[in-house]
Amino acid sequence: MDIASILGVGLCLVFMILSIVLGAGIGGVKYFVDAPSAMITFGGALMAVLGSRTMPSFINGLKTYPMIFKGTTDDTKTVIKQIIDLSNTARKEGLLALEEAASNIEDPFMKKGVGLIVDGTEPELVKAILEAEIDAMSERHKENYNIWADIAGMGPSWGMIGTLLGLVLMLQNMSDPSSIGPSMAVALITTFYGSALANWICYPAENKLKARSNAEYTMKSIVIEGLLSIQAGENPRVTEEKLKSFLSPANRAAYEAENGSSDGGGE
Repeated sequence: MDIASILGVGLCLVFMILSIVLGAGIGGVKYFVDAPSAMITFGGALMAVLGSRTMPSFINGLKTYPMIFKGTTDDTKTVIKQIIDLSNTARKEGLLALEEAASNIEDPFMKKGVGLIVDGTEPELVKAILEAEIDAMSERHKENYNIWADIAGMGPSWGMIGTLLGLVLMLQNMSDPSSIGPSMAVALITTFYGSALANWICYPAENKLKARSNAEYTMKSIVIEGLLSIQAGENPRVTEEKLKSFLSPANRAAYEAENGSSDGGGE
């Protein structure tokens, strides 16, 4: 589980409820629950976004929200170690020996790249094929996380629409002065709902999904760089140093502590 997302989203809700309770008591919560306001804000925002997309795109985008709560592991150091092992194998036994080594690779992307190399595909074509795949992946991810940016943009707008509707209805019924205050409060709830939808739900989801997409893109870029280095017959030490440049200083130090240097650098 992603503790940061759970704490961030969960504590936002806790703080909102606590602020209401501290200001108006537990009974004050009921003043912030209004079905018509929720319908115009949430329903309007979602349907406006639906109108700008296809149904499959809309549904797939909404399905990505639970992903922000799923934990991920940084496998960059493991991927680099795998590539260096492949580099050592290729240097000692030749590129064709990678076919057997590829049977133990679980990552389909890396396995595909190794297969292209073993088949004797030109380096430029290997790079073009693999880069086309990660570019397509990035576009799919972008379409999914952009839905949250779209909803975030629509939420406050539809909250304002709801507020305007409420004000119009209130002004149509000014005969009872005692109803003006409650009617104004209900009208403003839609603005609250729209802001909460954008800043509590949508922007955190968009930013977390975008960060994970970028991390996966970087990981696959490391694979491409490493496989092309192997195909070019570069020394495993050179390949290792090249791939370690993708790591942060802290992760680079951790990698070196765990693995030391490549052991296949002999001429």
